[in-house]
Amino acid sequence: MQTRSRIVDDLARVASGAVSTLAGVKGEIEALVRHRVERLLADIDAVPRDEFEAVKAMAATARAEQERLEQRVAILEAQLKGSKGAASGSARRSSSTPSAQSRKKTSTPTPKRRPKTVTKPSKSKP
Repeated sequence: MQTRSRIVDDLARVASGAVSTLAGVKGEIEALVRHRVERLLADIDAVPRDEFEAVKAMAATARAEQERLEQRVAILEAQLKGSKGAASGSARRSSSTPSAQSRKKTSTPTPKRRPKTVTKPSKSKP
């Protein structure tokens, strides 16, 4: 009986040592995999989420500004087309007197310019 309990104790110690060794190996494998994945992401130049969101917001702002400017250009083109038609019509009626519209100076309000903010992404490789 004494030898049987001694064998069981030895087996328990061996099993305990194997479990602790496997736990250490598991930790090392996780660290290696994490390091490889981080290196892979750094090598493919993946963009961090916050930088992506910042560029996305800048693109949305630029698109809204472009649409606003397209509308303004369309209005100005319509005004220009209308003033050319009126000027040619009055020129046919009397070529010696300038029309009231050609004497009147048209001033279009200049758009408010916002300062440009440019942020350069930092490339930090470990």
